[in-house]
Amino acid sequence: MTYSSDLTDDQWKILEPLLLVSSKRGPKHGDDLRHVVDAMLYISHTGCQWRFLPGEFGPWTRVWSQFRRWSRNGTWTRVLVALHASSRAALGRKDPRPSMVVIDTHLARGASNGGVTFHNQGGPYGRTNGAKRIVCVDVTGLPLCVRVVPASTSEANAVEQILNDLARTGADERLELVLVDRGTAQSAAKRLSARFNYEVRRVGWDEPPRNEHGAKVFRPIRHAWRVEVAHGHLVRRRRLARCFENTVTSATGWLHVASITEVLRVLC
Repeated sequence: MTYSSDLTDDQWKILEPLLLVSSKRGPKHGDDLRHVVDAMLYISHTGCQWRFLPGEFGPWTRVWSQFRRWSRNGTWTRVLVALHASSRAALGRKDPRPSMVVIDTHLARGASNGGVTFHNQGGPYGRTNGAKRIVCVDVTGLPLCVRVVPASTSEANAVEQILNDLARTGADERLELVLVDRGTAQSAAKRLSARFNYEVRRVGWDEPPRNEHGAKVFRPIRHAWRVEVAHGHLVRRRRLARCFENTVTSATGWLHVASITEVLRVLC
């Protein structure tokens, strides 16, 4: 039985080589690796619990162990960066690496499955118990780097963690400008600019835009709106409707899976 969340043949041709080099010991599931990935995409799209994974995907523990392995060893991060470079070429960009990125966060309410979680209080007045999802996009609007942190993490700290990830993967080799919102203090933006040797610029309206009648109106901020659209696309996956994970590693893994799906849609 096939599902609408399954990879197409063309998508698998692109994704398979990136996954096969994830381990020095080779693939864990041989020819059945595509079936394992399809099972992860099914959970991402439907939001079902591991134990409710349809039987045709095989034992849920097998899929879970592979998801955990790729989340821990950096496979998802590497795959997303590689796919993003391919997507830029497909969209007509001359260079595989961007010179400008936009970083923003989204607060997700936590939904514990029992036991200790990384969720804590954050957001306005610390009233939301959950996690903070950080997404970095370029001018194409496609995710380049993502991460999940506790909700109490400051905006400046969140931006710094993403910039560290970009540097670690080499995705910042052409980077000249990073746009962040007003949640990052001016002093923090200057500190990050000095540390990473490119400009970190705060963007946003000093005063809410108004029409000729003086009423507040919505007006997107140039380039910055792209990351808001990316957040909106990612949360269409039911697994991201809330943060159901107990660990940062697992939560970041599911955000990577959703991001990879978005980039694959552009490629195929």
